[in-house]
Amino acid sequence: MTVQRAPLRLARVPRPPRKPRADWEGQEQAQLFGILKIKHPEVYRLAYHVPNGGHRHPAVAGKLRAQGVKAGVSDIVLPMARGGWFGLYIEFKATPPHDAAVSQEQTAFLLRVEQQGYYATVCRGVDDALRVIEQYMAQPRTEVVR
Repeated sequence: MTVQRAPLRLARVPRPPRKPRADWEGQEQAQLFGILKIKHPEVYRLAYHVPNGGHRHPAVAGKLRAQGVKAGVSDIVLPMARGGWFGLYIEFKATPPHDAAVSQEQTAFLLRVEQQGYYATVCRGVDDALRVIEQYMAQPRTEVVR
């Protein structure tokens, strides 16, 4: 008589947990906003981050695109008119060696908003962004003549 046995099931060996990728850009951008809050509160109150990037579930990404999210939109917007400009757009990148390349979409967006009268630039790291913001704010207010 032959005894049939159930196939032997081997226990799955758990994968070692993946080390989470460091979000250098996000950390540095948060640091920038922390400095602005203390050093330039008037800038801090109006400046904002556009949460366009990141990895999302395809269904969520589709809903966000339908709601107006667009590739290439700059990370930081400062809607304060200075030096003949209507406002400031910053494409923020982390400090080298943790920086990333500026995409074609990002470059195209910067050019489009500059053509509309905004100062638009790429900044690499907190020091660069703070320098640009302070130089921008040192310019005279842009006055609207009605």
